[in-house]
Amino acid sequence: MTLYIDPPTWPGHGRMWSHLISDLSFDELHAFAARLGAPPRAFDRDHYDVPSTSYGLAVRLGAREIGSKELVGLLVGAGLRRPKHERPTA
Repeated sequence: MTLYIDPPTWPGHGRMWSHLISDLSFDELHAFAARLGAPPRAFDRDHYDVPSTSYGLAVRLGAREIGSKELVGLLVGAGLRRPKHERPTA
């Protein structure tokens, strides 16, 4: 099981955010997000939006810290990237 998280550098709603992904499956991603306490509404097509306040916990639970560009590359390489115009099926 490998989950990845980028630094909380994305502003929104008065907070800074990270993106949490899996390079294996959405099932793995959803299970990890549940352990992290991320609500289902935090799932956005192919990743979870994680507030900076949960970043440390995500890392302690096993998410690997990587840069944003590397994170997107892993999603594409795993075939899990879902562009904004595509509707999710899982």
